[in-house]
Amino acid sequence: MSLIKSMQMKWILASILVFFSLSVAILAIPNKHNKNMTTRQRILKKLYPLVMGLGKLTGKNHSLTGNEKSITSVYEIKITLNDGTLLDLSAYKGKKVLIVNTASDCGYTGQYDALESLFRKEKDSLMVIGFPSNDFGNQEKGDNQTIAAFCQKNYGVTFPLAEKSVVIRSDAQHPLFKWLSDPKQNGWNKQVPTWNFCKYLINEEGNLVRFSDSNAEPSID
Repeated sequence: MSLIKSMQMKWILASILVFFSLSVAILAIPNKHNKNMTTRQRILKKLYPLVMGLGKLTGKNHSLTGNEKSITSVYEIKITLNDGTLLDLSAYKGKKVLIVNTASDCGYTGQYDALESLFRKEKDSLMVIGFPSNDFGNQEKGDNQTIAAFCQKNYGVTFPLAEKSVVIRSDAQHPLFKWLSDPKQNGWNKQVPTWNFCKYLINEEGNLVRFSDSNAEPSID
């Protein structure tokens, strides 16, 4: 075994020990503040940096980029938000749009903080839209109202959340995710979300320019 692989293995083992130690410690802490959080959600929030670090170490982080123009317009798609209102994507012509499939009980749920920070920082030129989905690991079991309350109370989310949706390839797949994962519509990309918190970046002209998986930090660079 090479020195690098040996060091990586030791880091992983140490991380697992930290995971269990923190889990035990967090379970013992009274839930005084995050009243909308389950014990599992509190543990996952604390362990989010570790989850991201492990993902980078094992080479999970990757990004696909494309330079093709879209074949059908993303601006023809409308989204029903979690409060029942209709969002017309054509309202964001001239802005970048970051689409993220989300979940409340995932190791990557802590990414809500980074998404909200990015949204506030780039609000004049960027729209972030979250798509809560129960497609991976049964990690989004709540209804639209529960999800919205959880995101606002625990992560201060102010960017729009769509109604709970199907994002994987199926007859029930949301029209936007059909567009995002069909080269005949977006011009180049066929990658569907691989897990919660995958990210699709659409540029100011309505062209899909990047897909990034769960472990990639939210970015528009």
